[in-house]
Amino acid sequence: MVGALFLAVSVTPVVPWWAVHLAGRWEEARGETLIVLGGDSVDGGMLGYSSYNRSYHAVQVWREGGVGEVLILGRKASPPMREYLIQHGVPAEKVVAEDGSETTRENALAAKRLLAGKAGKKVLLTSDFHMARAAAVFRKVGLDVVTAPCPDVGKRAGKWAERWGLAWELGMETGKGWGYWWRGWS
Repeated sequence: MVGALFLAVSVTPVVPWWAVHLAGRWEEARGETLIVLGGDSVDGGMLGYSSYNRSYHAVQVWREGGVGEVLILGRKASPPMREYLIQHGVPAEKVVAEDGSETTRENALAAKRLLAGKAGKKVLLTSDFHMARAAAVFRKVGLDVVTAPCPDVGKRAGKWAERWGLAWELGMETGKGWGYWWRGWS
């Protein structure tokens, strides 16, 4: 049993398949508002890997002319993410950073409050493995979003040495998804 698990995670494409499943549909990132979920941060207010990755992809969406404004959500990650976007060419007046929410559900509730009365399509950007839960939560609170997951686990899964850590991340995210569903949040 242990050997089969070892082979499944280490050798087969189960980890990238799992990430693709959690990412859901990859839609065109075009709309009035790009909603970017904060990820991790490092001591001193620096961007962690997932926050950097999401910020990088948000800049790419902006440069492609797909959105009119950017809303970044998350207590610790949104201020440095906002600075990253501004430093890479997104006009400061087009970037709003909400720094009061700590969970995906709190992100969705804050976005609903901040976007109340704003027309236009909303595009949700987060890591591939986080997209299924995030999109379900946003829709549950009444925000219709199109999904634009940025490659994260799917990209890192090509490195064999990282697969066990990634499998753990995917397992944790799947468990969180079930927990949100159980509470009626998604």
